[in-house]
Amino acid sequence: MKPANAVFSKQDATIFSVMSALAAEHGSIDLGQGYPDGEGPEDLRRAAARYIMDGPNQYPPMAGVVPLRQAIAAHDSRFYGIDAAWQTETLVTSGATEALAASFMGLLNPGDEAVVIEPVYDSYRPLIEAMGGAVRPVRLHPPAWTLDRHEFAAAFGANTKLLVLNSPMNPNGKVFTREELTFIAETVLEHDCFVVCDEVYEHLTFGVEHIPLMTLPGMAERCVRIGSAGKIFSVTGWKVGLVTARAELMSALAKAHQFITFTVPPALQLAVAEGLEKEDVFFSRLAQDLSLKKERLAKGLTTAGFEVLPASGTYFLAADITPLGFNGTDVDFCRHITRQAGVTAIPLSAFYADQQQAPAHLVRFCFCKETAVLDEAAARLKRHFD
Repeated sequence: MKPANAVFSKQDATIFSVMSALAAEHGSIDLGQGYPDGEGPEDLRRAAARYIMDGPNQYPPMAGVVPLRQAIAAHDSRFYGIDAAWQTETLVTSGATEALAASFMGLLNPGDEAVVIEPVYDSYRPLIEAMGGAVRPVRLHPPAWTLDRHEFAAAFGANTKLLVLNSPMNPNGKVFTREELTFIAETVLEHDCFVVCDEVYEHLTFGVEHIPLMTLPGMAERCVRIGSAGKIFSVTGWKVGLVTARAELMSALAKAHQFITFTVPPALQLAVAEGLEKEDVFFSRLAQDLSLKKERLAKGLTTAGFEVLPASGTYFLAADITPLGFNGTDVDFCRHITRQAGVTAIPLSAFYADQQQAPAHLVRFCFCKETAVLDEAAARLKRHFD
Protein backbone atom coordinates (compact mmCIF):
# COMPACT_ATOMS: atom_id res chain seq x y z
CA MET A 1 0.00 0.00 0.00
CA LYS A 2 1.13 3.55 -0.68
CA PRO A 3 2.06 5.56 2.40
CA ALA A 4 -0.30 8.03 4.07
CA ASN A 5 0.58 11.67 4.69
CA ALA A 6 4.18 11.76 5.92
CA VAL A 7 3.52 14.36 8.62
CA PHE A 8 0.42 12.95 10.26
CA SER A 9 1.14 9.25 9.84
CA LYS A 10 4.25 9.54 12.02
CA GLN A 11 2.43 11.38 14.79
CA ASP A 12 1.97 9.42 17.98
CA ALA A 13 -1.10 9.80 20.17
CA THR A 14 -0.91 13.15 21.94
CA ILE A 15 0.49 13.17 25.44
CA PHE A 16 -2.88 14.50 26.61
CA SER A 17 -4.70 11.42 25.34
CA VAL A 18 -2.06 9.09 26.78
CA MET A 19 -2.09 10.65 30.23
CA SER A 20 -5.89 11.04 30.36
CA ALA A 21 -6.30 7.36 29.50
CA LEU A 22 -3.79 6.45 32.22
CA ALA A 23 -5.63 8.69 34.69
CA ALA A 24 -8.94 6.97 33.90
CA GLU A 25 -7.33 3.54 34.27
CA HIS A 26 -6.02 4.33 37.74
CA GLY A 27 -8.84 6.55 39.02
CA SER A 28 -6.43 9.47 39.24
CA ILE A 29 -7.29 13.16 39.63
CA ASP A 30 -6.59 14.44 36.13
CA LEU A 31 -4.78 17.78 36.26
CA GLY A 32 -3.30 17.12 32.84
CA GLN A 33 -5.73 18.14 30.12
CA GLY A 34 -6.93 21.74 30.32
CA TYR A 35 -10.67 21.99 30.74
CA PRO A 36 -12.77 23.38 33.61
CA ASP A 37 -14.89 21.21 35.88
CA GLY A 38 -18.02 23.34 35.38
CA GLU A 39 -20.34 23.71 32.41
CA GLY A 40 -19.98 27.42 31.74
CA PRO A 41 -22.39 30.34 32.31
CA GLU A 42 -25.99 29.19 32.50
CA ASP A 43 -27.32 32.18 30.57
CA LEU A 44 -25.08 31.36 27.59
CA ARG A 45 -26.09 27.71 27.64
CA ARG A 46 -29.76 28.67 27.77
CA ALA A 47 -29.24 31.12 24.91
CA ALA A 48 -27.65 28.38 22.79
CA ALA A 49 -30.54 26.03 23.58
CA ARG A 50 -33.04 28.75 22.65
CA TYR A 51 -31.35 29.35 19.31
CA ILE A 52 -31.31 25.62 18.57
CA MET A 53 -35.04 25.42 19.20
CA ASP A 54 -36.01 28.65 17.47
CA GLY A 55 -33.40 28.65 14.72
CA PRO A 56 -31.61 29.30 12.54
CA ASN A 57 -30.31 25.77 12.13
CA GLN A 58 -29.20 25.81 8.49
CA TYR A 59 -25.85 26.89 7.07
CA PRO A 60 -24.85 30.28 8.42
CA PRO A 61 -22.55 32.58 6.43
CA MET A 62 -19.11 31.09 5.85
CA ALA A 63 -17.29 33.87 7.74
CA GLY A 64 -19.70 33.74 10.68
CA VAL A 65 -23.08 35.16 11.67
CA VAL A 66 -23.28 38.95 11.57
CA PRO A 67 -24.00 39.48 15.30
CA LEU A 68 -20.89 37.52 16.32
CA ARG A 69 -18.60 39.19 13.80
CA GLN A 70 -19.85 42.56 14.99
CA ALA A 71 -19.30 41.45 18.58
CA ILE A 72 -15.71 40.35 17.82
CA ALA A 73 -14.89 43.78 16.40
CA ALA A 74 -16.59 45.52 19.33
CA HIS A 75 -14.75 43.31 21.84
CA ASP A 76 -11.36 44.06 20.28
CA SER A 77 -12.08 47.78 20.27
CA ARG A 78 -13.42 47.78 23.82
CA PHE A 79 -10.52 45.94 25.45
CA TYR A 80 -7.55 46.84 23.25
CA GLY A 81 -8.46 49.79 21.05
CA ILE A 82 -8.18 47.64 17.90
CA ASP A 83 -10.09 49.14 14.99
CA ALA A 84 -11.34 46.22 12.86
CA ALA A 85 -14.04 46.31 10.19
CA TRP A 86 -16.36 43.44 11.06
CA GLN A 87 -17.38 42.95 7.41
CA THR A 88 -13.86 42.20 6.12
CA GLU A 89 -11.58 41.74 9.13
CA THR A 90 -13.31 39.18 11.38
CA LEU A 91 -13.82 35.44 11.02
CA VAL A 92 -15.43 32.66 13.08
CA THR A 93 -13.73 29.25 13.01
CA SER A 94 -14.35 25.84 14.51
CA GLY A 95 -12.16 26.53 17.51
CA ALA A 96 -8.79 28.23 17.72
CA THR A 97 -7.00 25.15 16.38
CA GLU A 98 -8.90 25.45 13.11
CA ALA A 99 -7.98 29.14 13.06
CA LEU A 100 -4.33 28.11 13.35
CA ALA A 101 -4.72 25.58 10.54
CA ALA A 102 -6.42 28.15 8.30
CA SER A 103 -3.70 30.68 9.08
CA PHE A 104 -0.88 28.31 8.17
CA MET A 105 -2.75 27.06 5.11
CA GLY A 106 -3.51 30.59 3.95
CA LEU A 107 -0.06 32.10 4.57
CA LEU A 108 2.58 29.40 4.05
CA ASN A 109 4.05 28.05 0.84
CA PRO A 110 6.30 25.00 0.65
CA GLY A 111 9.78 25.96 1.80
CA ASP A 112 8.67 28.85 3.99
CA GLU A 113 9.99 28.90 7.54
CA ALA A 114 7.97 29.54 10.70
CA VAL A 115 9.52 30.54 14.02
CA VAL A 116 7.89 29.07 17.14
CA ILE A 117 8.72 29.65 20.80
CA GLU A 118 9.22 26.59 23.00
CA PRO A 119 7.72 25.13 25.10
CA VAL A 120 5.11 25.21 22.35
CA TYR A 121 1.49 24.09 21.97
CA ASP A 122 1.68 20.72 20.26
CA SER A 123 -0.47 21.43 17.18
CA TYR A 124 1.78 24.13 15.71
CA ARG A 125 4.55 21.92 14.32
CA PRO A 126 2.49 19.26 12.48
CA LEU A 127 0.16 21.87 10.99
CA ILE A 128 3.07 23.98 9.73
CA GLU A 129 4.91 20.97 8.35
CA ALA A 130 1.77 19.64 6.65
CA MET A 131 1.69 22.91 4.67
CA GLY A 132 5.26 22.29 3.55
CA GLY A 133 6.73 24.75 6.02
CA ALA A 134 9.82 24.30 8.17
CA VAL A 135 9.72 25.00 11.91
CA ARG A 136 12.49 27.04 13.55
CA PRO A 137 12.18 26.73 17.36
CA VAL A 138 13.47 29.24 19.92
CA ARG A 139 13.51 28.25 23.59
CA LEU A 140 12.48 30.25 26.59
CA HIS A 141 14.73 29.69 29.59
CA PRO A 142 13.23 28.50 32.91
CA PRO A 143 12.64 29.18 35.70
CA ALA A 144 11.70 32.78 34.75
CA TRP A 145 10.91 31.84 31.12
CA THR A 146 13.20 34.51 29.71
CA LEU A 147 13.55 35.15 25.98
CA ASP A 148 17.17 35.39 24.84
CA ARG A 149 17.19 38.14 22.23
CA HIS A 150 20.22 36.85 20.35
CA GLU A 151 18.75 33.36 20.08
CA PHE A 152 15.41 34.78 18.97
CA ALA A 153 16.94 37.01 16.27
CA ALA A 154 19.12 34.14 15.04
CA ALA A 155 16.05 32.03 14.26
CA PHE A 156 14.95 34.47 11.55
CA GLY A 157 16.37 34.36 8.04
CA ALA A 158 15.67 35.00 4.38
CA ASN A 159 13.02 32.26 4.23
CA THR A 160 11.13 33.23 7.39
CA LYS A 161 7.48 33.77 6.50
CA LEU A 162 5.89 34.00 9.92
CA LEU A 163 6.24 33.84 13.68
CA VAL A 164 3.76 32.02 15.91
CA LEU A 165 3.36 33.96 19.15
CA ASN A 166 1.41 32.41 22.01
CA SER A 167 0.67 34.84 24.85
CA PRO A 168 -0.62 34.11 27.44
CA MET A 169 1.36 30.95 26.86
CA ASN A 170 0.36 27.31 27.11
CA PRO A 171 1.99 25.31 28.74
CA ASN A 172 3.97 27.56 31.09
CA GLY A 173 1.66 30.50 31.84
CA LYS A 174 4.07 33.17 30.55
CA VAL A 175 2.63 36.52 29.47
CA PHE A 176 5.01 38.51 27.29
CA THR A 177 5.78 42.02 28.55
CA ARG A 178 5.53 45.19 26.49
CA GLU A 179 9.33 45.36 26.39
CA GLU A 180 9.55 41.83 25.03
CA LEU A 181 6.77 42.46 22.53
CA THR A 182 8.48 45.62 21.30
CA PHE A 183 11.65 43.66 20.57
CA ILE A 184 9.60 40.93 18.87
CA ALA A 185 7.81 43.53 16.72
CA GLU A 186 11.12 45.11 15.70
CA THR A 187 12.47 41.72 14.64
CA VAL A 188 9.31 40.96 12.65
CA LEU A 189 9.54 44.30 10.84
CA GLU A 190 13.23 43.76 10.10
CA HIS A 191 12.47 40.44 8.43
CA ASP A 192 9.20 41.50 6.79
CA CYS A 193 7.13 38.57 8.04
CA PHE A 194 3.69 37.81 9.47
CA VAL A 195 2.70 36.85 13.02
CA VAL A 196 0.02 34.34 13.97
CA CYS A 197 -0.98 35.42 17.49
CA ASP A 198 -2.51 32.67 19.61
CA GLU A 199 -4.25 34.69 22.35
CA VAL A 200 -6.90 32.25 23.49
CA TYR A 201 -6.16 32.93 27.19
CA GLU A 202 -6.33 36.71 26.71
CA HIS A 203 -8.74 37.28 29.62
CA LEU A 204 -7.04 34.82 31.95
CA THR A 205 -4.08 36.82 33.29
CA PHE A 206 -3.09 37.35 36.90
CA GLY A 207 -1.79 40.76 37.93
CA VAL A 208 -0.30 41.52 34.51
CA GLU A 209 -1.66 43.11 31.34
CA HIS A 210 -2.27 41.13 28.17
CA ILE A 211 -1.05 43.22 25.24
CA PRO A 212 -1.97 42.00 21.75
CA LEU A 213 1.02 42.31 19.44
CA MET A 214 -1.42 43.72 16.89
CA THR A 215 -1.61 46.95 18.91
CA LEU A 216 2.09 47.77 18.53
CA PRO A 217 3.32 50.10 15.75
CA GLY A 218 3.51 48.45 12.35
CA MET A 219 1.91 45.21 13.53
CA ALA A 220 -1.78 45.59 12.65
CA GLU A 221 -1.26 44.68 8.99
CA ARG A 222 1.00 41.74 9.83
CA CYS A 223 -0.89 39.98 12.63
CA VAL A 224 -3.60 37.35 12.74
CA ARG A 225 -5.18 37.56 16.21
CA ILE A 226 -6.86 34.35 17.41
CA GLY A 227 -9.20 34.17 20.41
CA SER A 228 -11.38 31.41 21.84
CA ALA A 229 -14.93 31.58 23.13
CA GLY A 230 -14.30 28.21 24.76
CA LYS A 231 -11.60 29.72 26.98
CA ILE A 232 -13.34 33.06 27.58
CA PHE A 233 -16.59 31.42 28.73
CA SER A 234 -15.29 28.08 30.09
CA VAL A 235 -17.11 26.07 27.42
CA THR A 236 -14.18 24.40 25.73
CA GLY A 237 -16.40 21.88 23.91
CA TRP A 238 -18.14 24.60 21.92
CA LYS A 239 -15.09 25.11 19.69
CA VAL A 240 -15.77 28.67 18.53
CA GLY A 241 -12.65 30.52 17.39
CA LEU A 242 -12.58 34.30 17.06
CA VAL A 243 -10.20 35.74 14.46
CA THR A 244 -9.20 39.31 13.62
CA ALA A 245 -6.86 40.34 10.78
CA ARG A 246 -6.55 43.04 8.16
CA ALA A 247 -8.61 42.40 5.04
CA GLU A 248 -5.66 41.32 2.87
CA LEU A 249 -4.64 38.61 5.33
CA MET A 250 -8.20 37.66 6.18
CA SER A 251 -8.99 36.96 2.54
CA ALA A 252 -6.38 34.17 2.44
CA LEU A 253 -7.49 32.77 5.81
CA ALA A 254 -11.17 32.78 4.91
CA LYS A 255 -10.51 30.90 1.67
CA ALA A 256 -8.67 28.23 3.63
CA HIS A 257 -11.42 28.12 6.28
CA GLN A 258 -14.10 27.52 3.65
CA PHE A 259 -12.39 24.28 2.66
CA ILE A 260 -11.72 23.05 6.21
CA THR A 261 -15.04 23.40 8.05
CA PHE A 262 -16.80 26.13 6.04
CA THR A 263 -18.82 27.23 9.03
CA VAL A 264 -19.64 26.87 12.73
CA PRO A 265 -22.99 25.95 14.40
CA PRO A 266 -25.15 29.09 14.32
CA ALA A 267 -26.71 28.58 17.76
CA LEU A 268 -23.28 28.57 19.42
CA GLN A 269 -22.20 31.61 17.43
CA LEU A 270 -25.27 33.62 18.46
CA ALA A 271 -24.86 32.64 22.11
CA VAL A 272 -21.19 33.68 22.06
CA ALA A 273 -22.21 37.01 20.52
CA GLU A 274 -24.38 37.63 23.58
CA GLY A 275 -21.54 36.58 25.85
CA LEU A 276 -19.06 39.05 24.37
CA GLU A 277 -21.43 41.84 25.34
CA LYS A 278 -21.20 40.99 29.04
CA GLU A 279 -20.02 43.70 31.41
CA ASP A 280 -16.33 44.07 32.24
CA VAL A 281 -16.82 42.53 35.67
CA PHE A 282 -17.58 39.15 34.09
CA PHE A 283 -14.19 39.02 32.38
CA SER A 284 -12.26 40.27 35.41
CA ARG A 285 -14.05 37.93 37.84
CA LEU A 286 -13.08 34.84 35.87
CA ALA A 287 -9.41 35.84 36.04
CA GLN A 288 -9.69 36.58 39.74
CA ASP A 289 -11.27 33.21 40.46
CA LEU A 290 -8.59 31.38 38.48
CA SER A 291 -5.84 33.38 40.17
CA LEU A 292 -7.04 32.16 43.57
CA LYS A 293 -7.10 28.58 42.31
CA LYS A 294 -3.59 28.95 40.89
CA GLU A 295 -2.28 30.24 44.20
CA ARG A 296 -4.06 27.47 46.08
CA LEU A 297 -2.56 24.73 43.92
CA ALA A 298 0.87 26.39 43.95
CA LYS A 299 0.83 26.45 47.73
CA GLY A 300 -0.24 22.80 47.87
CA LEU A 301 2.48 21.74 45.43
CA THR A 302 5.10 23.70 47.35
CA THR A 303 4.03 21.99 50.57
CA ALA A 304 4.33 18.64 48.80
CA GLY A 305 7.94 19.43 47.86
CA PHE A 306 7.74 20.86 44.35
CA GLU A 307 9.35 24.13 43.25
CA VAL A 308 6.60 26.06 41.45
CA LEU A 309 7.62 28.27 38.54
CA PRO A 310 6.00 31.67 37.87
CA ALA A 311 2.75 31.66 35.87
CA SER A 312 0.99 34.90 34.94
CA GLY A 313 -1.88 33.50 32.91
CA THR A 314 -3.74 30.55 31.34
CA TYR A 315 -5.04 27.40 33.09
CA PHE A 316 -1.56 26.03 33.78
CA LEU A 317 1.52 26.23 35.94
CA ALA A 318 4.81 24.41 35.69
CA ALA A 319 6.59 22.79 38.62
CA ASP A 320 10.14 21.57 39.08
CA ILE A 321 10.37 17.99 40.39
CA THR A 322 14.09 18.20 41.26
CA PRO A 323 13.58 18.87 45.00
CA LEU A 324 11.60 15.63 45.29
CA GLY A 325 14.68 13.57 44.40
CA PHE A 326 12.83 11.50 41.81
CA ASN A 327 15.11 9.25 39.79
CA GLY A 328 13.76 9.49 36.25
CA THR A 329 12.47 11.81 33.54
CA ASP A 330 9.42 14.05 33.58
CA VAL A 331 7.56 11.38 31.59
CA ASP A 332 8.50 8.73 34.16
CA PHE A 333 7.43 11.08 36.93
CA CYS A 334 3.99 11.76 35.45
CA ARG A 335 3.35 8.06 35.01
CA HIS A 336 4.57 7.41 38.54
CA ILE A 337 2.34 9.92 40.29
CA THR A 338 -0.66 8.82 38.23
CA ARG A 339 -0.23 5.21 39.32
CA GLN A 340 1.14 5.70 42.82
CA ALA A 341 -0.22 9.04 44.07
CA GLY A 342 -3.49 9.25 42.13
CA VAL A 343 -2.71 12.62 40.47
CA THR A 344 -1.99 13.21 36.79
CA ALA A 345 0.16 15.94 35.23
CA ILE A 346 1.74 16.46 31.81
CA PRO A 347 5.52 16.21 31.21
CA LEU A 348 6.76 19.53 29.83
CA SER A 349 9.22 17.82 27.49
CA ALA A 350 6.20 16.95 25.31
CA PHE A 351 6.10 20.62 24.28
CA TYR A 352 9.56 20.56 22.67
CA ALA A 353 10.58 19.39 19.20
CA ASP A 354 13.75 17.70 20.46
CA GLN A 355 12.44 15.90 23.50
CA GLN A 356 15.81 14.28 24.16
CA GLN A 357 17.34 17.73 24.73
CA ALA A 358 14.29 19.23 26.43
CA PRO A 359 14.11 19.93 30.17
CA ALA A 360 13.38 16.62 31.91
CA HIS A 361 12.56 18.03 35.34
CA LEU A 362 9.42 20.09 34.70
CA VAL A 363 5.75 19.07 34.69
CA ARG A 364 2.55 20.97 33.96
CA PHE A 365 -0.50 21.04 36.22
CA CYS A 366 -3.92 22.40 35.27
CA PHE A 367 -5.68 24.45 37.97
CA CYS A 368 -9.05 25.30 36.34
CA LYS A 369 -10.76 22.75 38.60
CA GLU A 370 -12.98 22.92 41.66
CA THR A 371 -11.18 23.96 44.82
CA ALA A 372 -11.90 20.65 46.54
CA VAL A 373 -10.32 18.79 43.62
CA LEU A 374 -7.15 20.90 43.79
CA ASP A 375 -6.93 20.44 47.56
CA GLU A 376 -7.32 16.68 47.29
CA ALA A 377 -4.69 16.48 44.54
CA ALA A 378 -2.20 18.43 46.66
CA ALA A 379 -2.99 16.29 49.70
CA ARG A 380 -2.44 13.07 47.74
CA LEU A 381 0.93 14.30 46.45
CA LYS A 382 2.03 15.35 49.94
CA ARG A 383 1.05 12.00 51.43
CA HIS A 384 2.90 10.16 48.69
CA PHE A 385 6.14 12.11 48.89
CA ASP A 386 6.10 12.26 52.67
